[in-house]
Amino acid sequence: MNKTGLNSMNKFNKSTINNIITIALIIVVYVICQILISTGVMSNLLQGLLVPICYYSILAVSLNLTVGILGELSLGHAGFMCIGAFTGAFFSKCTATILPNVFLRFTLAIIIGALSAALLGALIGVAVLRLRGDYLAIVTLAFGEIIKNVINVLYIGLDSKGFHFSMKDTVSLNLLDDGQVILKGAQGISGTPQNTSFTIAVLLLIITYLLISNLIHSRSGRAIMAIRDNRIAAESVGIDITKFKLLAFSISAAMAGVAGVLYSHNISSLTATPKNFGYNQSIMILVFVVLGGMGNIRGSIIAAAVLTLLPEYLRFMQDYRMLIYAIVLIVMMIFNWNPTCVTWRKNHPIKGIFSLLSNKTKKEA
Repeated sequence: MNKTGLNSMNKFNKSTINNIITIALIIVVYVICQILISTGVMSNLLQGLLVPICYYSILAVSLNLTVGILGELSLGHAGFMCIGAFTGAFFSKCTATILPNVFLRFTLAIIIGALSAALLGALIGVAVLRLRGDYLAIVTLAFGEIIKNVINVLYIGLDSKGFHFSMKDTVSLNLLDDGQVILKGAQGISGTPQNTSFTIAVLLLIITYLLISNLIHSRSGRAIMAIRDNRIAAESVGIDITKFKLLAFSISAAMAGVAGVLYSHNISSLTATPKNFGYNQSIMILVFVVLGGMGNIRGSIIAAAVLTLLPEYLRFMQDYRMLIYAIVLIVMMIFNWNPTCVTWRKNHPIKGIFSLLSNKTKKEA
């Protein structure tokens, strides 16, 4: 076997081992959590955070594809989550009586949420992916805000004649007696079936991880990383820049849509408020990616889990809670990225633990 074949096999084996380690860690944590829940040891607070940890991890992993692997700064990820959340919740609310099978209805809601977010991601991508850097960040940020504000003024009802749309109020929908208002503008969608469970969320997290990881180590993934490393050189060897950018952007948006469906089916009332889908939400997801490591898929999951748990467990600090949270962020950032800390981790006797927590996709991957 030639040298190229050996290198490819070594990379394949390394990526396979990394995937097995990551999935094993997720499964171990899942089993431990289930044991703690069944024995009554786990608090209600932590039980309520298990599903959010999963969908925030999905958001972080999907955004890492755009920011860490493709190398483009997107600040509209919460907008794709919003699209997935509302389309999935809308479908479930409309088909609650038509499709009594919960598994089938929820599965279709996830698929519809993912496809709608991917479609919108592709449409936005066609328009903005010729932009780069700060310009792309500003446009994607504006996109997220536009989506949120459009949903806040949209009213949709359903009766025997079909769907009715309005941007005024529920009265202007002119529904018949058998009709119901599904989307109520700023009040959002209420009464969505709460089908999300910790098991389903973990399963979708594993699927997302495998999808993104396998994409990264495929021929398409190498093309995406080539665009990140040197756009001109990639184009000169025949790589279709627009095609692979759209591929990465669409898959990232689709996974954000899946996270949105998990979110909307985990709460009783869904509203497009700035807290849920605004600028701060996109920034928080970006913090997960940066803190976990650009291109580090496993690190994104760990960062999302830690930073989701931390604010809740610092509530006893009251007014100092967010101050401590900010200090922890700074310390973790220094520990991850400071050259001295990186060297120390590599030479430390327990460096195996640090390497276990990281499977960063390097430029030569």
